Amino acid sequence: MGLVTGACFANVGNQVICVDIDQDKVDALNADQVPIYEPGLESYLSSSLADGSIKFTTDAAMAVQHGEMIFIGVGTPANKDGSADLQYVLNVASSIGTHMDGYKAVVNKSTVPVGSADLVAEKIQVALDKRGVDWGFSVASNPEFLKEGAALADFTRPDRIIVGTDSARVEEMMQELYAPYNRQRDKLIFMDVRSAELTKYAANSMLATKISFINEIANIAELVGADIEQVRVGMGSDARIGYSFIYPGCGFGGSCFPKDLRAMEATAINVCYQPKLLSAVTAVNDEQKHRLFDKVSDYFNGDLGGKTVALWGLAFKPGTDDMREAPSRLLMEALWRQGASVRAYDPHAMEATQAIYGSRSDLLLCGTKEAALSGADILVVCTEWKPFWSPDFSEIKAALTYPVIFDGRNLYTPAA
Repeated sequence: MGLVTGACFANVGNQVICVDIDQDKVDALNADQVPIYEPGLESYLSSSLADGSIKFTTDAAMAVQHGEMIFIGVGTPANKDGSADLQYVLNVASSIGTHMDGYKAVVNKSTVPVGSADLVAEKIQVALDKRGVDWGFSVASNPEFLKEGAALADFTRPDRIIVGTDSARVEEMMQELYAPYNRQRDKLIFMDVRSAELTKYAANSMLATKISFINEIANIAELVGADIEQVRVGMGSDARIGYSFIYPGCGFGGSCFPKDLRAMEATAINVCYQPKLLSAVTAVNDEQKHRLFDKVSDYFNGDLGGKTVALWGLAFKPGTDDMREAPSRLLMEALWRQGASVRAYDPHAMEATQAIYGSRSDLLLCGTKEAALSGADILVVCTEWKPFWSPDFSEIKAALTYPVIFDGRNLYTPAA
């Protein structure tokens, strides 16, 4: 989110400085080396680096003094109780208060729970008080709605731009900042800060609910002999439901939905409300992530010792190299516990997988999807990358010891 936000603002002529504490990452970015896979991001950054509209630094003081608007885009990982860990956000707030030299509009872009803007404002004020200065500032909320794999399109052609603020000055600044991406129609929606903070969690919770709902219907369809693809088309044709996020599969992962659901639950529980539906969405997804392994285990009557599984797809979704809470991880770890080995291929997540698991005898990362089939007993599809959509089924059958595909994303028709 931070790189995409910085690149998109720089791409329309703003002077952007991005701050990180990792010197190696900063050096790589200044050398035009992008540390993540996001389609189109590399060219955006290259052009902005070339014309000097974006820079990367570890010098927080210089960056704070440079920016009229300061966007906080650090991570908010989950605490043990599921609540969002705000230590990095609040550390940035303290740094802003320590280094600011005039009025600043501080914008929470990180996904933060309701009330976080107040905490950020308190941290900034404490730092200012220690310095004995009284620079004015405002804290606003501008939640991001970026899908990994389509983040640039989401930023440059947004459905809406949510801004939570009670400051007319910030409202005017945000209108000017987002004007290049707000020309076709007015997509800016201004509201109070707490409503903006809640909107982000509510949106992700709704999308996650749709996924868990269709997965539960798919499980029922399997048991009663219905075709979930036909059911999906019948459901999605209703304009009140739509087709988005009703594709059944082996569960959702990534950096947003699982974490944000837990944070939303924690927020509700903290105000003495039991969020039964949100808890059920998480429970259904946790169970769904285990279904692929259960099907593989059942196929071999629980005896997976010595079996070799070809695995197509490692990232939690196509278009990214993100392995956070990916269903493939639960599957591989369960297979290894039962004595099976894995031959895996993913177009972009191989390096991330290697970083997580290192070198191990029961994991071979292969250079092509065909190489993953060599010597494998079965094939499991975990991520719906386009190269997997129209394979040579005769080649797959010839390569596998057992002629079976466990299709975790419903890419193939049973007849085919």
